[in-house]
Amino acid sequence: MAKFRKSGVKLEHSILEGLDKHLKALSQLSSVSAIIPGRIFRAQKGRGSHGIFLKYQTKSGYKLLYKAGTSVQEVFIVCKDKDEFLKAFKDLYP
Repeated sequence: MAKFRKSGVKLEHSILEGLDKHLKALSQLSSVSAIIPGRIFRAQKGRGSHGIFLKYQTKSGYKLLYKAGTSVQEVFIVCKDKDEFLKAFKDLYP
């Protein structure tokens, strides 16, 4: 699959079903420069919580995890302002 961007989201890998609506919402935030969906892997434990979760801060932004059933996908956010993104993320996903 060729690499391309759609609304600030780099589409090099496939994405889990349901993640696209979260990526669209996150791409609308003014502090977000780019969104890079990462690898998909199987969760070690059984069915847990569903949704998108903040994992940790990186040099360029944040790493998020999207959980859907037993599948988990990494999502990397490149930010202009990390504090502004964190506040906006917490407002979107309390």
